Amino acid sequence: MLEEINKVQEKAVCLVNREQLDAALDAMAEAITTQLADSNPLILCVINGGIIATGHLLPRLNFPLTLDSVRASRYGHNTAGSDLHWLYQPTTEMRNRTVLIVDDILDEGITLAAIIAWCRDQGADQVYSAVLLDKQIGREKPVQADFVGLEIDNHYLYGFGLDYKTYLRNANGIYACKDES
Repeated sequence: MLEEINKVQEKAVCLVNREQLDAALDAMAEAITTQLADSNPLILCVINGGIIATGHLLPRLNFPLTLDSVRASRYGHNTAGSDLHWLYQPTTEMRNRTVLIVDDILDEGITLAAIIAWCRDQGADQVYSAVLLDKQIGREKPVQADFVGLEIDNHYLYGFGLDYKTYLRNANGIYACKDES
């Protein structure tokens, strides 16, 4: 497996560098602050992908908030999505709360739409979503993010939380895997 990962890394193209990511996070934080600073929001980090984006976003939010996480996945160890699997649900009460879901990428939107619906079912007053990347997939998605760091072309991506077969989340930028076809 490590041979495959090294090969993917060697051939990948950096699409977004760290400075561009920081600028996107700054802009997201400003927009989130304007909208949510007075709402005592619950921030829900979608793990594993959203850990890095959430970790870099939170220190930029200078207002009271609480943090919890949710884990739902359609990918597992694969590069293509399948059925949604709930792996962890938040323990924080959502009833009558404003919730902000933070994830790494809005791809097809199926997972994010399901998490938003689940939060509403739990009694959240308002549910917002923030994604570091909004992938332009060329078709309509079931949900649009309220706060977006960057729009990005439709490539298989890794880095800054996004993975390639559970590896490379720690890459300090956003990389496109080279198409081998």
